[in-house]
Amino acid sequence: MRREPVILLVCALFFPLVCFPVAKNKTTIIAKIDSVINSLHANIGIAVTGLDFSDSIFINANKHYPMQSVYKFPLALFVLDKVDKGQLSLEMNVHTARGLVDKDTWSPMVKDFPGGDINMTLRDLLTYAISKSDNNACDILFRTVGGTAVVQKYLDGIGIKGINIAATEAEMKKAFEVQYSNWAEPVAMAHLLKMFYDTRLLSKDNTNLLMRLMTQSENPDDRIKGRLPPGTVVAHKTGTSGTSGHGIRAATNDIGIITLPGHRHIAVVIFVSDYKAGLKQGEQAIAEIAKLVWDYYVQ
Repeated sequence: MRREPVILLVCALFFPLVCFPVAKNKTTIIAKIDSVINSLHANIGIAVTGLDFSDSIFINANKHYPMQSVYKFPLALFVLDKVDKGQLSLEMNVHTARGLVDKDTWSPMVKDFPGGDINMTLRDLLTYAISKSDNNACDILFRTVGGTAVVQKYLDGIGIKGINIAATEAEMKKAFEVQYSNWAEPVAMAHLLKMFYDTRLLSKDNTNLLMRLMTQSENPDDRIKGRLPPGTVVAHKTGTSGTSGHGIRAATNDIGIITLPGHRHIAVVIFVSDYKAGLKQGEQAIAEIAKLVWDYYVQ
């Protein structure tokens, strides 16, 4: 696969932070990542950004990739922004009638509430949506805040132009192509993670809450976390599609914040799109890239 030019920002004005020494040779890590990209024959976009030091690696980072459940992260940001503004409460009760619960989608809450008539706090809905990637919880949150358009308006308002949210989980389920209307550029998602980490979007309490939901989660451990040292702290959100009738897998994704030794942090965004290999191969590619990034910043 042809790779776009790599954008490397070291101590750039884009992230005006104190510079820390970083690894020696970007040419080597880029070549190694290229090898992973080429072996899978997929569209792979990568954005890595230092959060408390200035260094970045961007590969194919300005292309559009379907997010799948990664978009639950910006949804959660918007919900918690409304909590910070006093427009919603984490302890408010949200009622969902039986007829609005989809039993044929990824939804741990269906198992937990088999009757289908659900009363749940907003806090619990966020836990299901982020920590368990529950599709029903996601769409209940969209209904609670007023739909996808208001979340998109929020992203536009905070200056994030490379993320598009247009369809709910129920709408994506109707046709394979619909998921492509929910897209992100890796560089934009890394910027959003940076703003989140810097507490520029939410109060400290709600920043910590969302960080905890992304860290103590049931998101698959075999992507960004897959080859990192045991015990490495990763706050992340995955996204996974099915396959088309032609065997094309649209999305195997993971975004997150990795805590490095010395309590430094990096945002890592890896989107793997439009490939014919199995889910496991996509997950392995993400794990291999994340390990290369880890080695680059640690060794």
